[in-house]
Amino acid sequence: KKKLKISGRELLSVPIQVFGLDQLQVLEMSPERESCLRYRMQLLPQEIGCLRNLTCLYVDSNNLKKIPAEIGTLSRLERLTLSNNNLSSLPAEMGALQRLHSLHLANNSLTELPASLCQLGSLTFLDVSDNKIDTIPSSIRHLEKLETLLLLFNSLESLPEDVCLLRNLHTLWLGNNHLRSLPAAFGELVNLDWGYNYCSCNFEGNPLESPPPEVCNRGPEGIRDYFSSIWRD
Repeated sequence: KKKLKISGRELLSVPIQVFGLDQLQVLEMSPERESCLRYRMQLLPQEIGCLRNLTCLYVDSNNLKKIPAEIGTLSRLERLTLSNNNLSSLPAEMGALQRLHSLHLANNSLTELPASLCQLGSLTFLDVSDNKIDTIPSSIRHLEKLETLLLLFNSLESLPEDVCLLRNLHTLWLGNNHLRSLPAAFGELVNLDWGYNYCSCNFEGNPLESPPPEVCNRGPEGIRDYFSSIWRD
């Protein structure tokens, strides 16, 4: 792969010549990824849209407050890391990234899961931990290939029933939110692994009442039985 890692402690900005490398496939511009950049980007240049062959873009750990709409033209993008920035929103054009399978957005300032992300039909990994998200749209059901969904340290008070349609989920981390209840069909997520060595579903730090934590610890079958008994009553 044609790869570029931008480094140099004396750099004050991204050299504009970078965006003329139209055959580039992997671009790293992250201060914490060995590139030793002195500066941290506040704005991803619009010229990023010129790199039409990019498959991987690493821009985590900057000071980004905005992503340009031109990101939507990177139709070959498969992996995008935007964690550890200051993003409070994302452009609707991101929904056009139909080859994207891995998206990292942890530690930003998102207050909701952007609807555009629910159009990413190839997505298998989504990390939006450590944001301020208080709502998940029902359109999340469109992420049919999603295997890992990380929602720790947000402000969620509830989950839509549509989450229960993500039958390929193997890992769902919900710790440290404000959840008092789970959707009635939560027990249908049978691919979640409640193993002793590795728990792929995390509820810690939530004031759960329905079902209570001791029921959640029994896994999908226990949760299913809990709601079934309520319906019978």
